[in-house]
Formats: sequence, C-alpha cells, structure tokens
Amino acid sequence: MKKPKIAEWTVLRGLAFLAIVMQHNIAEYIYRPDIEQPDSVMLTMIYHLTRFGTPTFVFLSGVMLFYHHRHSKPDYPRFIGKRFGDIYMPFFIWTLIYWLAVRVFTPAFWTSGMPDLRSFMDELFMPQTGYHLWFVLMVFQFYILFPLFLAAAHAVRKRIEKLKRLTQKQVMLAVIVVAAILYIGLMKWSYYDMYSWTQVLSEPWSSLLEYRSYSWVMYWFYFLLGAVCAWTVENWRNWTVKALPCTIAVFIMMYIWMGYDVLRGSEDTMNLNISTYLKPSTFISIMAQMIMFYGFLVLLNGKNLWFQRLLAWIGRYSFGGYLVHALVIYAIAYVTRPLQLSGWHLPVTIISFAVTVIAALGISWALSKLPGSRFTVGLARRKALSSTSFSNKVVSNGKRTQNQSSPLRSASKSRSLETNRLR
Repeated sequence: MKKPKIAEWTVLRGLAFLAIVMQHNIAEYIYRPDIEQPDSVMLTMIYHLTRFGTPTFVFLSGVMLFYHHRHSKPDYPRFIGKRFGDIYMPFFIWTLIYWLAVRVFTPAFWTSGMPDLRSFMDELFMPQTGYHLWFVLMVFQFYILFPLFLAAAHAVRKRIEKLKRLTQKQVMLAVIVVAAILYIGLMKWSYYDMYSWTQVLSEPWSSLLEYRSYSWVMYWFYFLLGAVCAWTVENWRNWTVKALPCTIAVFIMMYIWMGYDVLRGSEDTMNLNISTYLKPSTFISIMAQMIMFYGFLVLLNGKNLWFQRLLAWIGRYSFGGYLVHALVIYAIAYVTRPLQLSGWHLPVTIISFAVTVIAALGISWALSKLPGSRFTVGLARRKALSSTSFSNKVVSNGKRTQNQSSPLRSASKSRSLETNRLR
C-alpha cells in the first residue's frame, strides 16, 4: 500500500528551490565592479533570507528515504540502481551539457582534434562549469550509504523504546539537541580551524579538507533531522507549530547578526563567504528558518491556497529546474554582463530571478513529457490509462490508479568562483 502523501514536503521543496535560484542570481550580480552600496546591502539582506535552501533539500532527502523505508529493509541493488537512474544519470547528462555549453562556441574546441576529455572527467568529481551540481554528488553519497544509516536508526530506536523514564517526545528532543551540539562543534572546526589544517597536512587529507563542502559529513545533521521527521510525522508537526514563537525569535536575531557580521567583515565588496553553510551561526539561522517555515506550512495544511498549489507544482519539477537553472543564468549573463547596471543591480537581480525560475521550470516540465525524462529531470512520464481500462480498475479495485574562450566559458569560470565562495 502507498503511504499517505505529506503535502508540506512538496511545498517546502518548492520554497527551497526558489531560495537556491535567488542565491545564484545574487552571486551573479553582487560581485560586479559597478554595483553601488545600497544595491549591495539589499542583495546581502535578501541573500540571508535564502540560506535555508540547500540544507532543506538534504533534510527532505532524509525525510523521503526514511519515510518510505523505515519499516522495511530495501533491496540494496534495486534501491541503488533506481537512485542511479533517477539522480546520478541526470547529473551525468547535465554535467556533459554544461561542459559542452562553455566549449562549443570556442574555435579551439573544433580545431584541436580530440576534445579534452580529462577536463570532463574532472567535472564528474569536482563540478566547475555546472557549479551547482556539487550538491547532487554530495547528496548521492547519502543514498549510497543509506542502508548503514537505516540500520543505525533502527538500533537507536530500539534503545529508545527500552527507556521508561522519558517519553518518546522527550527522547526525540534530546537526540536533536545532542546531535545539534556535536554538529555545531563540527561547523566550528570547519570554519575556524580546517583551513589551517590544510596547510600542514599531506595529501590526500589536505585535499579532502579543501573540498569538504562536497562531503556528506558536513551535512549529516540535516539528514538525521529528516529521519526524525519521517519517523514521527505527527509529533514533528505539532512540535514545529508549538516552537514557532521560539524559531521566529531565533531567526530574527540570527538574521540581524549575520547581516552585521558580513557588513563588518567586508570592504568595498560584500564578502558573502562569511555566511558560508559551514559556520555555526549560519547553521543556527538555517535551522530556525527551516523549522519556522515547516510550522507555518503545517498551519496552512488543508487550506489549499493558490500559492500552496503553485509551490507544490514548483516542488514537483524542482529537481529538473535545479539542474537547468544555472544554464539559464549563463544565458542571461551573456546579455547583462556587457551592460552598465550601476544603480540597477537590485531590480535586475529580481527580474533575472523571475526569468530563471520560469525558464528553468518550463524546461523541466517540457523534458518531463519526453521519453527518457527519468534520465534528464529525474521524473518518469506518467502513463495515461484508456477510459475502459481506467473504469475496469475502478470497478475491480475500488481505487483510481495511474497506471562556456566563449562568453559562456567566461561566465562559467566567474560563476564557479563566486559559488565556491558562497558555500
């Protein structure tokens, strides 16, 4: 039997997608030399409203995996084969598309004989032209290791059930608090200590620390939180609603602090890297904002408002939109980079954001209707049933079923450097 659909998860995915697209559009404009200070400050303020996007995707990955497999051990070959087709193959195809997109307009690409395939192989491990695709590589590690995470979750759950003095809610809260303290310690090491470690360690450890943002180890808490949510959906819902006054207050305080921290640490150009994901203060802000949004979505459950339906539609096509949106930003940058936008960076960023969202989701939707959509946008086409077959199934089962040197290369290099600064 299919498990009940949790409506707020798809809506939250839509919000996370919009946040990520806005982050990457801000990165395109905020480092331009002609930007004026008011635009720069405003873009920084908006940027800090969007930091929850990527960690929320990790959280939702954990939610979906544990929700569907919490009571059964997955057949690993079949499980990883399906995820390879749904996640890694779209990553591979879009890595190839981005790699080609920044080269095909370069004469050297056609006159050099054999293409530089080594650079393409490098992209499969450390994406640069498709700068955003690092996330797919990172989250795929959770899928590879999922049986281990699931076994650990079952072991912890058995120990929890043996506890008599504390209720399940108290234990759940204690697990989250202890894990959060450990994760804050990891973030402290990552932001304040690990850079100096890379200067003294030998290979391969120095490289592993340098590219630590590509590793699941730096995001495990969000995945664990997804497991807690999946295992205790109703308790999680009630808790996020009750915690709203606290999460709202914490988010407002951390939002003010993060803005002050960036303004204090920046000079002529805003240094958004100060608000990297791998920093304790950013983590606290993200957690407060994500749980706050979840609580609001729970309160809106059942109202079926227009923006809920819109966000749910965006959430459905968000993976394909995520894969393609950087290509849309490259195309927009090809038009906007030669322009003098002094005094106009804020409105142009907002317009660019809107165009990116519409184009990326439109492409994702269109590709989902074509053969092979599973390998391009991670969505299999829905098979339409004939009216006779549909009626027969209704009668027999009592249920309804459904059966970028080119301008692009220059933009790519700049965007990759900018995005690496933003992690």
